[in-house]
Amino acid sequence: MNALSIIIKREYLSRIKKKSFVVLTILMPLLMAALVFVPLLLSNIKDSETKRIAVIDNTGRYASHLKSFDHYTFEIVGGNQEDNLKTKVGKDLFGILEITGDLTENSAAATFVSEKQVPLDLQGYINNTLSEIVKSDKINLLAQKADIGTQVMVDIRHVIETSGNIKVTTLRWSEDGSEKETSTDIAAAVGGIFTFIMYLFILMYGTMVMQGVVEEKSNRIVEVMISSVRPFDLMMGKIIGIGLTGITQLFIWFGIFAIILGLKNTLFPAADIQNISSQLGNIQMLFSINWIEIIIYFLLLFIGGYLIYASLFAMFGAAVDNAQDTQQFVMPITLIFMFSFYVGIYSLQNPDGPLAFWCSMIPLTSPIVMMVRIPFEIPLWEKILSIVILYVSIFFVVKFAAKIYRVGILMYGKKPTIKELIKWFSYK
Repeated sequence: MNALSIIIKREYLSRIKKKSFVVLTILMPLLMAALVFVPLLLSNIKDSETKRIAVIDNTGRYASHLKSFDHYTFEIVGGNQEDNLKTKVGKDLFGILEITGDLTENSAAATFVSEKQVPLDLQGYINNTLSEIVKSDKINLLAQKADIGTQVMVDIRHVIETSGNIKVTTLRWSEDGSEKETSTDIAAAVGGIFTFIMYLFILMYGTMVMQGVVEEKSNRIVEVMISSVRPFDLMMGKIIGIGLTGITQLFIWFGIFAIILGLKNTLFPAADIQNISSQLGNIQMLFSINWIEIIIYFLLLFIGGYLIYASLFAMFGAAVDNAQDTQQFVMPITLIFMFSFYVGIYSLQNPDGPLAFWCSMIPLTSPIVMMVRIPFEIPLWEKILSIVILYVSIFFVVKFAAKIYRVGILMYGKKPTIKELIKWFSYK
């Protein structure tokens, strides 16, 4: 077994055996699943307490339209009881809705008095109900002024009540002439989720490479290792070993989510699953996504992006004596990486735009931006060109980082500048 494979094995096994790795690997997908499903389940739990709302309608035109629903009860009372009712707010009554005038003339004539903040569902129901009444009154007023017949008004009301938003069905046409229903929202969600995972893992494990290099250099361990191992093997062994740790964690997470999805009927009642599915949208649209292509390109882009950024992080870690000194070098790279993430978010709206296209060809931004664009079925030549440019760039970036790593790993007591790093590259 050569030195490179020994270092890879050491870096990989030393990290997956840590308790922090095991805890994070198990808890993170469970926490993410809880963040999705628990709020949906809790939203279905209704308040058992019935809230009484007194309605004082000085006009006599609106109160009868407010019907009790769920755990809210509307009770019509006279205006002469207002002072007595206010003493009951927060006790027997949840609140008082008072309408003092014609809402078609004064939209602020309705007030709601309560001890607690008004729930959104109650506020929305009252606003919508009163708005519909006002709209109906204004239509009747216009009909009277224009002398429109009763039947015409009935037809107009029918059009208003039955009209809805038009939703265009999107179909993807393939070269063999077949058509498949698609969803832009699903494509954007898939691209966004995979992009976020890639952004998180490249940044997290790239930083881990830099911290490992700095730790070995500050503890002088590297001086012993460098006597029997080439600097290039030492750098690449650390990068590949930590990268394999990230890929292992990814596969474990995907496996846990697959198990949770397979046990959904056991973990959640059928009624709840039906309600959750309706809230999450048409799950069948997920089958319009080419998952094999998504996963293949995700792995290719993740490996390529990780190798580039991890090489740069290892180079910077070797050039300094402690973690604090890395900030001057890491900040520009981190800003570029964050820029690629924001470009990726923008690309969800316009995946074929010039900014999205060119950033998906630049090696430092292509892993993030291209991952967003792939679910939108971009041309094959763009995907291949992006991958080729990325992997060709890896060769030059790794070669550049290895030369600086070779010199910097044994340099102590001085903070190098960018000019000095370039000078180190010219050393033979």
